[in-house]
Amino acid sequence: MSLSGRAQPLSLMFLLGVGMASEGIDCPSRCRCQYLEVNCTGRQLQEFPTAIPLDTRQLILVANNISYLPAVELSFLADLVYLDCRKNLLGDDLDFTFIGVAKLVYLDLSFNNLTQVTFSTFSHLLSLVVLKISDNPNLVAIEKDAFANNTWLRHLDVSRTGLTFLDTSTVRDLPNLRFLGLSDNLWHCNCSFLDFITWMTETNVHFPDADNITCYTPAGLHVLRVPALEAQLHISCLTQLYKQDYIFLCLVGFCIFFFGTVAAWLAGICAVIYEVHASKGEKEEDEEEDTVT
Repeated sequence: MSLSGRAQPLSLMFLLGVGMASEGIDCPSRCRCQYLEVNCTGRQLQEFPTAIPLDTRQLILVANNISYLPAVELSFLADLVYLDCRKNLLGDDLDFTFIGVAKLVYLDLSFNNLTQVTFSTFSHLLSLVVLKISDNPNLVAIEKDAFANNTWLRHLDVSRTGLTFLDTSTVRDLPNLRFLGLSDNLWHCNCSFLDFITWMTETNVHFPDADNITCYTPAGLHVLRVPALEAQLHISCLTQLYKQDYIFLCLVGFCIFFFGTVAAWLAGICAVIYEVHASKGEKEEDEEEDTVT
């Protein structure tokens, strides 16, 4: 028998052995497992699944009812590099949740109930490259230094959330960022947002669906595209005063006038009192001299 003829049975035996081994590994109930991957998509899970193989690299929990990710159970999956938690009920506090999965490269938390992102939320994910937190309508705040430790981040999506403002340094200081989703948010295009708009026009970062990156407020700028507003907002913020600015200046002027008037009145009273006492002293001295003489 030729070498090629002997190799075919050996290959079949090897593949059969791998298949039997993959079937023999622990696997969470109602989930499908294969080599280094656990897929629990659409299983109506209420909690994070148990009995996940410790060598799992890819964990898919899409379309379930999971409201909490246990940090301890996640920390057992030290080799995890891919975690997809789309379409669940995750919300509120995720701080320190990912402290034990430092190798994570891909994380999808879109279509959940996230409310805020702080420095402690993703600070331990030093290898993170893709982060998707879009379609979280209750996400209203991302701290200025939320991604300070995620220097490898290339893809960030915060589209379709409740964000009205994003500090420029939050994304500007990410050296490897190439893709940033910002569409369909409630951007408040005031003077505080001007720096961010300027950065958008100067950066090489790609903004998908750019036509839908629009202002929500103020009413005069509603649905206008954000990047195109730079010149208009620049003129408005740097050369014109708003109504509240005029009110503030009037109040300052009134306060200066009022306190100046009061100070002058008090100075006048003090001068009069001084003159009265001085003249009274002189009269007493004159009377004493007349008495002596």
